Amino acid sequence: MEYRRIKDQDKDGDAVGNDIESLPGKGLSVPASGSPSDRSKWKRKSIVTLALTVLTSSQAILIVWSKRAGKYEYSVTTANFLVEALKCALSLAALARIWRHEGVTEDNRLSTTFDEVSVYPIPAALYLVKNLLQYYIFAYVDAPGYQILKNLNIISTGVLYRIILKKKLSETQWAAFILLCAGCTTAQLNSSSDHVLQTPFQGWVMAIVMALLSGIAGVYTEAIIKRRPSRNINVQNFWLYVFGMGFNAIAIVIQDFDAVMNKGFFHGYSLITVLMILNHALSGLAVSMVMKYADNIVKVYSTSVALLLTAVVSVFLFGFHLSLAFFLGSTVVSVSIYLHSIGKPQR
Repeated sequence: MEYRRIKDQDKDGDAVGNDIESLPGKGLSVPASGSPSDRSKWKRKSIVTLALTVLTSSQAILIVWSKRAGKYEYSVTTANFLVEALKCALSLAALARIWRHEGVTEDNRLSTTFDEVSVYPIPAALYLVKNLLQYYIFAYVDAPGYQILKNLNIISTGVLYRIILKKKLSETQWAAFILLCAGCTTAQLNSSSDHVLQTPFQGWVMAIVMALLSGIAGVYTEAIIKRRPSRNINVQNFWLYVFGMGFNAIAIVIQDFDAVMNKGFFHGYSLITVLMILNHALSGLAVSMVMKYADNIVKVYSTSVALLLTAVVSVFLFGFHLSLAFFLGSTVVSVSIYLHSIGKPQR
């Protein structure tokens, strides 16, 4: 959901994407001032941080938990379609509130031109493939391993910023990239098997492909948003999700048409599946709220805590073995994310 973060930064006058050029925050310390305004801001920041941490850590857990006997009984394409539909509905609800309080303006109206809307299919298609891959990657990795490997998108986004948008990275951020690779590898070390790494080659390939797709989609979406920075983010999200729904409908027809027609759209759905769909839809909203009501360091704290929280919960739910290598790797990954967030990009 990089495009939400980018847009919120643009509104605050920051011309650079969150994943590459981030500002150090002040953490979650209780304000020294006892004014109601300061206490309200701290409370709001705490709530948003807790929400992002819970959503981030539970995302992989819910996907794994939704499987039965190691397989998805529901259609992952229909689940992905419902995620896009829910996000589209949330964007419309946000727009309805804006229209009610501020009226309809040129920047928040849904009507648009072909030139403006024609750029959304590309990131929508990229996100479709990336989101579907995140279901299939669990054939090769566990929930904690997924939380570690998905941080590779920080590297892909950084490199793509350098190549496509010509934005230079600081030495600290390049060092953070190296640490991130080392941390991901360390966390996957397997001392109880003949295999050096817990995740097989196929899992690493899928993780790298997902990271590349996420990075390309994020950078491309930033370029789209900056073409018209005054455009309301909910309008841009709406059109992105509309195309996302369209591509997912095509995926349903190609991959699961017979199953959906014979067994029904919601065949195999359970309470966990519904919670997973809600989680995916709300995660992007939580990230945008962090950038609006808190700061980037809050996202760093949430990501770091989510790494360990996912591992601890997986111990009880899935019998995950919390090894020393995983703990050390998670620590290195958390440090690398922090260094990346405080690294000042070179101008």
